[in-house]
Amino acid sequence: METSNRDSIIAYCLAPLNLDANSEATRETMRRLDHALKTFQSQAARPVSVDFSKMPSLVINEAAHGYE
Repeated sequence: METSNRDSIIAYCLAPLNLDANSEATRETMRRLDHALKTFQSQAARPVSVDFSKMPSLVINEAAHGYE
């Protein structure tokens, strides 16, 4: 996975949140997601199993991000 691909994936995932691209929080979020993708990429040489049904749900504060 190339950096440009990671950037595209991150942008796609964050797009619904309509975050301010210039904020420090957005830059930190993008940095963390990039690190997570790099880590996954390094482990992807061997089969990886992910059970999303056992992952905790994520609650987004709609008041902070808009009611869409």
